[in-house]
Amino acid sequence: MLRCLVRAVAPNAAAAGVRIPIPVLHVVSPITLQQQTRCIQAVSSIKSRRKLGGMSYFLLIIPGAAFCLGCWQVQRRQWKLGLVKEMKDRLALEPVPLPRRLSEVAELEYKRVFITGTFDHSREILMGPRPAIRDGRYNETSTMLSTPSSGFLVITPFILADDGPTILVNRGWVSKRFKEPQTRREGQVRGQQQLTGVVRLQEDRGVFMPKSLEKVPFFLYRDINTMSILRETSPVFVDACENVADGPLAGQTRVTLRNEHLSYLLTWYSLSLVTGCMWYKRFINRLAFI
Repeated sequence: MLRCLVRAVAPNAAAAGVRIPIPVLHVVSPITLQQQTRCIQAVSSIKSRRKLGGMSYFLLIIPGAAFCLGCWQVQRRQWKLGLVKEMKDRLALEPVPLPRRLSEVAELEYKRVFITGTFDHSREILMGPRPAIRDGRYNETSTMLSTPSSGFLVITPFILADDGPTILVNRGWVSKRFKEPQTRREGQVRGQQQLTGVVRLQEDRGVFMPKSLEKVPFFLYRDINTMSILRETSPVFVDACENVADGPLAGQTRVTLRNEHLSYLLTWYSLSLVTGCMWYKRFINRLAFI
C-alpha cells in the first residue's frame, strides 16, 4: 500500500521537483525458544534467592530467645523488689508476744516479737564467719574472707519464762578475737531478760556449702533444725534487736536480697539487639541488592 501511495505521488512530486524519502522498516527477528528459556531461568533464580531459607529462620531463634530472657529478668526483678518491700513492711509493724504454737511462729517471719526468759550461755553456738550487718545490710568494706571485719554470730538458747520452751536467740555479731566466751564475760548477761527480736525461719543450704554436723557447735548457715537437735531446743529462731552492754552487736537481720536482675536484663536485651541486627544485615538487607 505504501508503494502504491509512493507511485501515485511520485509523478506529481517529480514534476514539481520534490524528492520524497522512502521510509525503511526494520523488522526484528522473533525470540528463539532457547533465549526464552534462559530468561525464565534467570527470573526464577532471582526469585529463589529472594526467599529466606530454613537456616535463616533457625538463626532467628537467638535474638528471639534473648529478648524473652530479658523480659523474664524484668519480672524477676519486680518480684525481688516486692520481697524486699514486704520484709521492710513486716519489720515496721509493732512487736507482738511470741506465740507458743510453732505453726503460728512460722507465719511471723520478719516480724518483731516480745520474749522474756533467761539465757543458757553454756550451750551457745557460733555461726559464720561473716561480716557484721549494719542498717539491714552487710558492711560494704568487709567480705566473707578472713579480714579484720569478719566475725561470728552468737546463737544462745533462751529459756522462756512461765515454764515456756527453750528457743534459739541470735544475740548478735562478735569479731574473731571475741570468738571464745571467756573473752567476753561482761556481755554474758544473767537473770531474766526482756528482749525484742525478729522471727527467722530455716535458711536453705548453698549448693557448694557443706552440711551441718549435729555434734559440732559451729554452723555456716542458719540451720535451725540441726541447731535445735544439737542443743535440745524448739526449732524457733529469733534475731535480737537490742544490744547488751559489752555484748554482741545485735540487729543482725538482713533486709536486703541479692538483686542483680537489672544487669541481667540489660545483658539479654543487648544480646537480642546485636544478634537481631546481625541477622537483618545477613538475610534481609542482602535481598535488597539482588
